[in-house]
Amino acid sequence: MVYPLQDRYINLLTDFGFKRVFGTEPNKLLPIDFLNALLPQHHRIKDLTFKNTENLGNTPIDRKAIFDIYCEAENGQRFIVEIQKVKQKFFKDRSLYYASFPIQEQAQKGEWNYQLEAVYTVGVLDFIFDEHEDEEQLLHQVKLKDQDCRVFYDKLTFFYIELPKFTKTLEELESQFDKWLFLLRHLSKLNHPPELLEEPVFNQLFEVAEIANFSRTEQDSYLNSLKYYRDLNNAIDTSREEGWEKGREVGREEGREEGREEGREEGRQEGREEGRQEGVIEGQRALLLRQLSRKLGELPEAVQQQVYQLSAVLLDELSKVLFDLTTVEELEAWLKEHVG
Repeated sequence: MVYPLQDRYINLLTDFGFKRVFGTEPNKLLPIDFLNALLPQHHRIKDLTFKNTENLGNTPIDRKAIFDIYCEAENGQRFIVEIQKVKQKFFKDRSLYYASFPIQEQAQKGEWNYQLEAVYTVGVLDFIFDEHEDEEQLLHQVKLKDQDCRVFYDKLTFFYIELPKFTKTLEELESQFDKWLFLLRHLSKLNHPPELLEEPVFNQLFEVAEIANFSRTEQDSYLNSLKYYRDLNNAIDTSREEGWEKGREVGREEGREEGREEGREEGRQEGREEGRQEGVIEGQRALLLRQLSRKLGELPEAVQQQVYQLSAVLLDELSKVLFDLTTVEELEAWLKEHVG
């Protein structure tokens, strides 16, 4: 079988590519190096183990949290590493909710003094926060602080990386963090390992990420993951254009009614945001149904209706487990577990 792609290396922003490089025990030196490029010197890690990426709540009514990567350092620190391809209305809420699972699982039976190990959430974002669009800063480190902006609790940290803001060329790379961001954005466009990146950790990355080393099953899984990623990007671009048009229309209508510039601007902004959000969600539903039908065969009407009713968060979680499903029955079980 001839692989139908001419790329030599995988796209790290696909679900398959991200998990293959950062989420497997044989390749754990790669996430260790990536995380150490983010962490302060006194919190650097030497080793880690991977934990179950599917976490249950404490009661039957609690929803599951499905992480891209969940690991624990040798000193007990927990790390959630997520790649987020599209904006979500309550993305920050979701980050906090996910971080609560590695906190709660540290609870001990019997007498316990409530001492916790540090928890880090790392979000690799393929978008820019609306409130940061006019800023050059691409790495945001968030901690719990008091009214005087002093750190109140230093064991819960969120790192958000706005990847589209990274525009450095190969010659402009300075730090290890720069090198990782460059590879996250451009690995699939490279034909060979650049001389600047010839060091042990990246040599391993290039070997792991080379498509020619994949089995036939891995090639098929990667191709499906890449197609989903590309289709989702196309849906986002389309929804953005539709959102702009809707925003202009809403702005004109509110401008007529209110006769004020503030009304027109508010309408344009609200319409753009609503149009983007609605378009992305509808596009994601359609893409997931196509991918599920391609993988599992024709889906019953009832199953299709359940997928159409999924929230943005559950659509994202279904996309994470999509390539692990092998039968319609497994999909029905997943839907029953998450939406009843």
